[in-house]
Amino acid sequence: MGAQLMSLKVGDAEYLWQGDPSYWPRRAPVLFPCVGCLRGDESMSAQGPVRLKRHGIARLYEHRVVENDGRKVVFELCSSDETRAAYPFDFKLDMSYEVDGTSLTQTFSVTNPSDVELPFTLGGHPAFNVPVPGAEGEAFDDYKLLFPEKWTAKVPRIDESGFHDFGQMTTLFEDAREMDLSHELIERLLTIVFCDVPGNRVSLVGKKSGHGVELEFPGFDYLGVWTASADAPFVAIEPWHGCADAYDESGRFEDKRDTIELAPGSTCELSFTITPF
Repeated sequence: MGAQLMSLKVGDAEYLWQGDPSYWPRRAPVLFPCVGCLRGDESMSAQGPVRLKRHGIARLYEHRVVENDGRKVVFELCSSDETRAAYPFDFKLDMSYEVDGTSLTQTFSVTNPSDVELPFTLGGHPAFNVPVPGAEGEAFDDYKLLFPEKWTAKVPRIDESGFHDFGQMTTLFEDAREMDLSHELIERLLTIVFCDVPGNRVSLVGKKSGHGVELEFPGFDYLGVWTASADAPFVAIEPWHGCADAYDESGRFEDKRDTIELAPGSTCELSFTITPF
């Protein structure tokens, strides 16, 4: 269901959030063909109305397993009459997960089988246990996000409906490599949406234990950071290609930020890698 990653272990140590419904029942949903929300859950496209709830439809359907060799598994979801009622385009989405040592690479492969352009955004939504395995004495505030180089992070304002306002940017830090994690900060901003993270890499690190996870996400222009409530023991670190509707956009689906418009007969692949440490 949804081709969702359900576990990420090194030995017996579980790094992936296990979906406790008292906080948030999901673990790592696949976001396609939109990231975030549309205004009023609707948009217009060249092929007619698009009616999508937050994060799209891929997470709502069973995906067919088309390959599994014990190291790599590939799931396939194809358009149908039901999906076209919400998203009036034909598509094939292959989601693959491949293990290499202690790293896991998740790859989105989108193919356009039709004779019209296929517009979409996509992203991952993996959530990680905090504290991470082997650091059970740490609290949420004992963690930081570590970036590969110093930079200045400005993030858009997000309202209660999930819309982004890129005309109102908040500076989270200047000329720094790291940012302390806090429930209060995420709750105040609703979701932290980083743009153009240097090196397309970030690590979630326990300041006491030094344990955590690293994500590398080449080709993804945004990174969402979210948790469910003021005491939720997890954080989602989400590589996105595209984001939710923004106030300065036209409302046309193809005009959303960083929308990929895939030519007929073409395939687009994007991958990110998670490495626990």
